[in-house]
Amino acid sequence: MAHRLRPVGPGFVRAAPVRPVFAREISAAPEPVFRALAEDVTGWSEWFGAVTLARPLDGGAGREIRLRGGTRFRETILAAEEPQVYAYRVDVTNAPGARALAEEWRLEPAGTGTRVRWTFAADGTAPFRLALRAARPGLGRAFRSAVTSLDRRLTR
Repeated sequence: MAHRLRPVGPGFVRAAPVRPVFAREISAAPEPVFRALAEDVTGWSEWFGAVTLARPLDGGAGREIRLRGGTRFRETILAAEEPQVYAYRVDVTNAPGARALAEEWRLEPAGTGTRVRWTFAADGTAPFRLALRAARPGLGRAFRSAVTSLDRRLTR
């Protein structure tokens, strides 16, 4: 059953009770990486293995995301500052126990490539927070796989 989450702003990414952070350097430059994140929303399902559907909503101010396993999100874009940061919060989800969720993608030049840093910020019930902490290794693998796939896609 879908439920509305607490609306949070960009500062939540630094203040959330649970906030796994992952980083990886890739060979693609920051500008195309940013465009893949922020402008080619439907393309997410082609490089992020967990994503089965991604589509822009509200003229690009929001997104609908569906994941393998049936989790769904309706999101609002919090920041789209080319080419440094792309962030969004989840407004509605069917994930049980979630109370607030936001994600931030930070891009920094790294030689001729990009250092991609992804922060997954969350709050929820105690069982939700515990499950999310336990899921950290899986989130890290999903991030590494997605960013590697995105890099291959952008540098073909």
